[in-house]
Amino acid sequence: MVDLQDDDEATAKLEAALYSAGRPLSVEELIKASGTESRKKTLALLTNIMKKTKSSFKALEIVTLPDGSYVFQLRPEYNASIRRYASKPILPSSTLKTLSYIAYMQPISSKQLVETRGSGVYTHLKELRQLDFIEHQNVGRLKIYMTTEKFKKYFGIQGDADTLKQKLFKKVRKTSHLPVPTEQPIPAV
Repeated sequence: MVDLQDDDEATAKLEAALYSAGRPLSVEELIKASGTESRKKTLALLTNIMKKTKSSFKALEIVTLPDGSYVFQLRPEYNASIRRYASKPILPSSTLKTLSYIAYMQPISSKQLVETRGSGVYTHLKELRQLDFIEHQNVGRLKIYMTTEKFKKYFGIQGDADTLKQKLFKKVRKTSHLPVPTEQPIPAV
């Protein structure tokens, strides 16, 4: 009977960790959260939680990501319909725009970012570094920014920077109703 109570407690801890994290959790993090100290036991409990979630909830799911981590999330087909009920986003839209610009243009210098996004970019960079979504390398007096593995994991992105650029470009093309601008010569005045 003690073993069953231990399983119930470990299951409750796993549920709490997945629910409260708001991000994917690695198997190692889940083992630590469950307190089982056993990979096999934690994965068995996790499989049971996934089955219960699938049968009990229609809009929620626990998903195994390609890197082997697990995330408790809203099913993608419900994202648009609940957007107005969602809590405050993790990033303000201006910071999110800076992050997407870094993701698309990486590696990019702080000078280029300031020229494109304005001097408010320094606040965005600080916030993005605190969240560990970006990192930088010093090249002389310049800082060169790029996204991190945590960024890819959080936003569910797979592949390298070129793959990311292609995906972002396709997404922008789909959501944009405007034709893609082409470079045209500026008429002389």
